[in-house]
Amino acid sequence: MSDILIVDDERDIRELIADILRDEGFTTRLAGNSDECMDEINNEPPALMILDIWLKDSRMDGIDILKTVKRDNPDIPIIIISGHGNIEIAVAAIKQGAYDFIEKPFNIDQLTVVVRRAMETARLRRENASLRRRETSPQEMIGQSPAFRTLKSNLDKVTKSNARVMLTGEPGTGKELAARYIHANSQRANGPFVTVASASIEPERMEEVLFGRETPERGVEKGLLEQAHGGFVYFDEVADMPLGTQSKILRVLTEQQFTRVGGADKVRVDLRVISSTTRALPVEINAGRFRQELYDRLNVVPIAVPSLDDRREDIPLIARHFIEHLNRAQGLPTRELSDEADAVMQTMDWPGNIRQLRNAIEGALILGDAGRPIEPQDLPGHAPADADDSRITLTGGLATLPLREARELFEREYLLTQINRFGGNISRTAAFVGMERSALHRKLKSLGVVTTSKSGARMAHFEEEEEEV
Repeated sequence: MSDILIVDDERDIRELIADILRDEGFTTRLAGNSDECMDEINNEPPALMILDIWLKDSRMDGIDILKTVKRDNPDIPIIIISGHGNIEIAVAAIKQGAYDFIEKPFNIDQLTVVVRRAMETARLRRENASLRRRETSPQEMIGQSPAFRTLKSNLDKVTKSNARVMLTGEPGTGKELAARYIHANSQRANGPFVTVASASIEPERMEEVLFGRETPERGVEKGLLEQAHGGFVYFDEVADMPLGTQSKILRVLTEQQFTRVGGADKVRVDLRVISSTTRALPVEINAGRFRQELYDRLNVVPIAVPSLDDRREDIPLIARHFIEHLNRAQGLPTRELSDEADAVMQTMDWPGNIRQLRNAIEGALILGDAGRPIEPQDLPGHAPADADDSRITLTGGLATLPLREARELFEREYLLTQINRFGGNISRTAAFVGMERSALHRKLKSLGVVTTSKSGARMAHFEEEEEEV
């Protein structure tokens, strides 16, 4: 960024400075009064400002502009210039956030040195902030199933646009990770990513948290929307946002500005919005709990995040990723996963999805023996197997059925489980169960097992034949 805004009421001075800086390779914009200055900033914030402290025929002087810009765009370095400078003005300007103070008539070399130093300082601050965000917010997405590939393809399509995205899915499926992936691969990757946890903020404090506040005692306290300026704001569980706040968020999305609680001035923000929900928002709208207009604004690009049930073949891969991550992050021992543990995890119910799988792996690493692989008995809900007991316990109504019906029921449930475990891949299922592909197809047809597409994957289910009338 090398765009410099020069604000001075003397045309000759601002054009002279512009000529000098253009010769040094910078691009410049000019403003002769406070209104022109604020218009330029609102159109596109500059990389740096050179600001005259005395402005004739202006609503605001240089100190007023300095305060406003540092409040709304704190990352813009501002160099104050004045022909009537004294030490009191210089101190006042520095206290209000000015980078430096130069007195007219200025030395050209001094001006260019200060400009370059200010630009370099701002660049280093941006880079440090970006590095801190990358250290604390890994964006790695793990998977190879059809459902995962469909999700990643959809996310890649929206990274380069500025469209609002609505992520839907069950709890624990990784909706925030998907949002962070969009951020990390977007043109705003160097900007902030701010999460608004709608469900955990007290309704009476929601506006204060979002918009910030101004009080005589504590001055300006920035809200989450202001902190997200230039980057992303992520509304997690947006259905939990109070109705009164929804209408104000709608106005922010429309105008890209708002007023802090207790304040009077408009605060301009440049945001990209991603939201997520586990609820069916059309149902919430019909019940009067969510505004249709806000839904229409947020749901520009809807993306469904698949459940772990829809991507069972990814479970061993995700589990091994968690083992490596927990070893790096917490120092937990690295353990292998046995083939039996892989198979059991792929057939277990995971209502908590990826979050529940992570907890299961963490528990196994903490409580298990570090010197051996993770076995099925290390997983929640699986008791240790008795080596001397090879009997299979019949559950439910299986023991009450004749042999033929019991065998058919077992085969159906067994094949349904295996097909879904392998993401609907018939070839891999046939290889695992030890059948020819054509024989497996015939068996599935005889058992009434069919596969259909769901979340980009093939899922198997039982379909009863309709009786002829």
